[in-house]
Parts: sequence; C-alpha cells; structure tokens
Amino acid sequence: MKPTSILVLSLALLLTGAAQARPRGAPACRAETFEGSGFTVCRYDPASQRLSLVTGGPDSLPVLQVSLGASARRVDFALNAGMYRPDRAPVGLFVANGRTVTPLNPADGQGNFFLKPNGVFWTDAAGAPHVDETEAFAERAPQAAWATQSGPLIVRAGVLHPAIAENGASLTVRDAVGVAGRGAYFVLSDAPVSFGRLARFMRDDLGCRDVLYLDGHVASLWAPALRRQDARAGLGTFVVVLTKGRGR
Repeated sequence: MKPTSILVLSLALLLTGAAQARPRGAPACRAETFEGSGFTVCRYDPASQRLSLVTGGPDSLPVLQVSLGASARRVDFALNAGMYRPDRAPVGLFVANGRTVTPLNPADGQGNFFLKPNGVFWTDAAGAPHVDETEAFAERAPQAAWATQSGPLIVRAGVLHPAIAENGASLTVRDAVGVAGRGAYFVLSDAPVSFGRLARFMRDDLGCRDVLYLDGHVASLWAPALRRQDARAGLGTFVVVLTKGRGR
C-alpha cells in the first residue's frame, strides 16, 4: 500500500471513536522536573483514548491539524513518532492499522537507531501499548495494530542501555516512549538533556521498565491543553492520541 493510502486510512480511523467519553480528570500532558531538567509528560490511556500513527502525508504538526479536520478538536496530544530517512520514510518498522508500511529493520549501522538493542513501540487490537526489543518482537511476531521502530532502547527491563552513562556529555532535546501499567508515557525534554537523565526520569519517576528513544533535536509536540503546537517542518512520522468520543 502506498504511503498516501496509509495516510488516508489512518486519518479515516481517527475520525471514528468508541461510544464512550473519556472520564474527567487531569489533562493528558503536564510539566515535570527531574534533577533540574524540565520535561513535558503526556499520558496515553487506552481506556479513554485512541492512538494512531501517521506517515506519508503531513510534514509538520500544524499541517497534521489541518488534515484531521473536525477531529482535531479531540486531539489530546500528537508528536513525532520515530526516526525517518531524508525522504521522510520511516527508517524501520511502521505499521498502520495492521498494515506494514515499512518492514522491521534488523540491520547494523551507524547512529542512534542502530545502537543495539533498539526496539518497537506498538499497540494491539485493544489499544494496549507495548515496548519490545527488536529481536524479541521478531520472534513473537505479534499482530500489531500500530507500530513504530526506533532506537536505542534506553531502558530494558529496568536497566539502562549499556552504552548510556548516568548523565553523559551528549545533550540535545529528546523524546521517548515508555510503558507503565496499562498505559504509556510520551516524554519530551524542554531543553537539551542527556540520554541517561531522560532514561532515569522515565524509569525512576514514571515507573517505565522499558523505554524506547524516539528522536533527538526534531522532538516536537502538539498539546492543546498546554496551548503548545511546535511548528518544525520536515517531520516524517507522527503519533496522534485522541479522546474517545462519538463519531465526529
């Protein structure tokens, strides 16, 4: 299936929702501080929210908003969803509504994506989130509804990636996703931060035992409740989380 077809399919699915309202409560995104660094934390709860992935169309969050039409009113948050090539195609596995857009990439190479172990963030048919190491995902071969591959897996079973220092000298704005309980946390640093500090924040403060790095300096967020919509263009992939609701 062509990327543009996947985009149409993904956006069509975003326009439909379960016939239940999200319980009233705290906003999906909030600000937190860890060891003096600021982070924006967005929580995905499959009981009250719907997660989808988009590629092959919008190249920025403002363009994504326009493409969603009236459904944009139900967006809790959206952000970049993993690494992509110069032509904006995903570097690794990308699954949209059960259809594989790009296959799993087990290759070795240079750069963060190939800093093994890397991994896959995916949701099943019920919307439950998972983070698996790439080889384990390949062996399990689960029926993923939505999936994006990235790297490195900065926390694996509660242990930091062996190549990551507690607070290394490499600093940039970063974002990652981790699973905790029945939901997932998407985290973006508000300023340049080390891999180690991001990893420990998500493990120690948010309780994520498996955390997948999404990307570095391109980390971008749309969070209506925070009145934030980053305008960076040239992005290749997106995760979109909407409040469940009736139809449109």
